[in-house]
Amino acid sequence: MPDRDTIVYRGKGSIYLNVTARCSCDCDFCLREFTREVFGADLTLTSEPAPDDLEREIELAFLDGPADEVAFCGLGEPTMCLDTVLAVTGWLTRRRLRSRLVTNGHGQLLNPDVAVADALARAGLSATTVSLNAADPQVYDLLCRPIFSKAHRAVIGFAAACVEHGIDTTLTAVDLPEADLPGCAAIAEAVGAAFRPRAYIPRDGGNRRSIVDEPPSDEPRAGRR
Repeated sequence: MPDRDTIVYRGKGSIYLNVTARCSCDCDFCLREFTREVFGADLTLTSEPAPDDLEREIELAFLDGPADEVAFCGLGEPTMCLDTVLAVTGWLTRRRLRSRLVTNGHGQLLNPDVAVADALARAGLSATTVSLNAADPQVYDLLCRPIFSKAHRAVIGFAAACVEHGIDTTLTAVDLPEADLPGCAAIAEAVGAAFRPRAYIPRDGGNRRSIVDEPPSDEPRAGRR
């Protein structure tokens, strides 16, 4: 058990920021369904870090060598802490460091009083990776179990707004049969974004049954963390 929370960690040439454990989705395929470790780092948070805590840890991380980018990506949805994301993005921009937001695309739903894509662009965000995860809204609801209605439409709208504001935008989907990767790629093309499939990581190394084909369950699901 670490003496303190891991709020900054490294992997694949990037420095990642772990800003929150809260999320507006409860995805069927999410890593946090079966682990708290990513790239060997325990991402359990006892509290959400302040911008100055993250900035200090980023500086320390760069002492270990260069990084291609600094990305907001933990086991929660970063835009639930939008003020922190904007503050740290601005700090990175002033230091000419590339920044990327890894998001479920609910930023505008979570922050209805803010023009989120515009605020991110003004802070200097370089890129965003938006998890679309399904071409069909009903399948999206089954896979991602969002707290919002019509969330699929909002995800696409958020990605389109980021493209319009000049943010390098990539839509992604986990490689599952029900996700319809060609359909997801077509949506990405329509909004002017790139598309990239993500590998599905099974929780036990076994086969996964399609959630679309599963009968409804009366058992309550675990609450969102």
